Amino acid sequence: MKMRVKRGDCVLVVVDVQDRLIDTIAEHEALIQNIKALIKAALVFQLPILVTEQERLGSIVPELRHLLAESSIHKLTFSCCDSPEFMTKLNETRRKTVLLCGIETHICVMQTALDLLAGHHRILVVKDATSSYSLIDRETALSRLQECGGEVTTAEATIYELTEKAGTEEFRKILDIVKERRTSISDRPSLRVKKGKESKGSTN
Repeated sequence: MKMRVKRGDCVLVVVDVQDRLIDTIAEHEALIQNIKALIKAALVFQLPILVTEQERLGSIVPELRHLLAESSIHKLTFSCCDSPEFMTKLNETRRKTVLLCGIETHICVMQTALDLLAGHHRILVVKDATSSYSLIDRETALSRLQECGGEVTTAEATIYELTEKAGTEEFRKILDIVKERRTSISDRPSLRVKKGKESKGSTN
């Protein structure tokens, strides 16, 4: 049975959110805002953050780049785990729970997750912080990862799970991050209020 994640065992991995690729990705505006919120929360909780770039696809998008102190890990392989530099840095964290986000879900994110699962890591793929050119590719990849033992969550659920409790200075910082995220994107369906009486026989 899977338990709540603990911040002391977590590392955030951001896969290939690069400027030459991002405009081709479904729902990429919301994706960037959700990853931004995850990075800001990780900084509050002092989680290790590993960021990768696929060769020849440009740099990490500016909205995220200015938040990151560490340089990106460059790779040619689809799976981050096939990069010796990535595995060295991941192992140096001595953490076994990986919060995984980025693009594309069905290629680099999925292959990385499968390899990490094989290496006995706990994997949480943040659904609204990962995407593909086609949403059917994203959904199919997420289904496969769950069947293989990965877990799927959302950015806000992850942030609050790491926060653990209200009333702290950390919580106040997290509230600001969540409010900024909610202002930046709208993932709540509009509420339609019917006009007029609802009783039987009413007329418009």
